Amino acid sequence: MSADFQKALDALPHGAEFRFVDRLTRLEPGKSGAGEYTVRGNEPFLRGHFPGEPIFPGVLLAEAAAQLAGIVAQSDPQIPPLKNLRLTALRNVKILGTARPGETIQIEATIAGRLGGLVQAQVTGQVNGEVVLRAELTLSGDL
Repeated sequence: MSADFQKALDALPHGAEFRFVDRLTRLEPGKSGAGEYTVRGNEPFLRGHFPGEPIFPGVLLAEAAAQLAGIVAQSDPQIPPLKNLRLTALRNVKILGTARPGETIQIEATIAGRLGGLVQAQVTGQVNGEVVLRAELTLSGDL
């Protein structure tokens, strides 16, 4: 991973326990990006989702996509990073599948627009070439 990719990834405010982007595979700062998260199988939430048949929760697919969208938005060289950036809205969310331990989720995010402290993004997630998530989301932060 390039130094720029690592710097963008390190800017995520989430702790290791709640970080769902392992690596960036593409970054067009402020415009779009792609990343991956590999489901390890030892994540604590998998013990209860579902015992004996663990699957990555759909809501965390949306969280992973929001984290990637935040990385893309915050890396824009023309716009200072927003403070306290957070996910504030989800629209047209379709959870079409999931990931199991050992599988890698490929996430893509494209910034669709910005207005003040609001960032709109289009996001998708795929596992083994199959779309598992499609959504529009809004991030908000302080200027």
